[in-house]
Amino acid sequence: MKKFVLALTLAAVAMPTQAAAPPFDTPAPVAYMEDLSTGAVLFARDADRRMPPASMAKIMTVYVAFEMIKHGDLKLDQKITVRPETWKKWNNQGSTMFLAVNEQVSVADLLYGIITLSGNDACVVLAEGASGTEEAFVAQMNATAQRLGLKNSHFGTTNGWPDGGVTYTTARDLAHLASATIRDYPAFYKRFYSRPDFTWGKQLGNGSAITQANRDPLLGRVAGADGLKTGHTEEAGYGFTGSAEQGGRRLVMVVAGLTGFNQRADESVRFMEWGFRAWKSKKLAAKGRKIEIAEVQLGATNKVGLIAPSDLAVALPGGPTPPLNIKVVYNGPIKAPIKAGQHIADLVVTSPGLPEQTLPLVADADVAPAGFFGRAWAGFWSLFGM
Repeated sequence: MKKFVLALTLAAVAMPTQAAAPPFDTPAPVAYMEDLSTGAVLFARDADRRMPPASMAKIMTVYVAFEMIKHGDLKLDQKITVRPETWKKWNNQGSTMFLAVNEQVSVADLLYGIITLSGNDACVVLAEGASGTEEAFVAQMNATAQRLGLKNSHFGTTNGWPDGGVTYTTARDLAHLASATIRDYPAFYKRFYSRPDFTWGKQLGNGSAITQANRDPLLGRVAGADGLKTGHTEEAGYGFTGSAEQGGRRLVMVVAGLTGFNQRADESVRFMEWGFRAWKSKKLAAKGRKIEIAEVQLGATNKVGLIAPSDLAVALPGGPTPPLNIKVVYNGPIKAPIKAGQHIADLVVTSPGLPEQTLPLVADADVAPAGFFGRAWAGFWSLFGM
């Protein structure tokens, strides 16, 4: 196998100007933003520094729960009983859902308690009901982190409570986890992550219901904002992983290490607004457009078309479009069999002063393996280096 690199010229992508990434200044010691519509990293400051996530670890707890529901190992209407031992340990310990001893709570309500209320108690109750023990659930969290390619993340608890450094992650990993949640479970994401408040538990004394607001600082302040999770401990400072979609562009952002609640809210709003205002989306190819042809090895045909699986666009600074260098890259010849829609190549876009952007290309048709005589003929020619 060798890497094939094919230079391309797509219409209407080059103007005689050079761009630079728009500047952004923030007091956040850790910050990261990615445009999921293009794959472009718009901003990265210390994005691979290992840090305690605090309650942002709950994004993984929820992802694992969504996965278990999808596979039938957990049901949204399934009731889980709050064990006295769990209540004793987590009652009013940090953020809470105000669960009661021996109370039976549905998985759906526990998910609202985790996402909207940031309930530390809800995380542990869900984990015990889903996997028997919190430790067993945490093992699933770590296995999932490995599968998702979160190379600098490890979890020791379901709720991100300080554990002496066992639990850590990075801004880049948190953004990728958020992206996976949105991509893999769009219906669950829409249902659970953007609720403005949730009511659970009773006030001592008068017994009135307790309603708590969602801590997401973007909801109601940035158009298209629809989730994820804040975090705060003395060790971690104030952090937030959030997402918003405007005009078909979806951004994911992370800030961490801020010093106050209001600073986190203000910086999160300012950062997300900068991402939408200072950058634009430039369409390169419509869904289904054939971009290039790749060589196929040991197939019924020796070529396969490479097409755009969706509308392909790049993120560029506002203003005139800079010159773009566009190439198709794949490891080939690509071995048959190949399925239509299979990701087999990438469109790589570069421009001076801007981050590289990589967009997927897929096969336009099935390619079956070659028959016996086709394989024999290919083997014959390979003897002569043809």
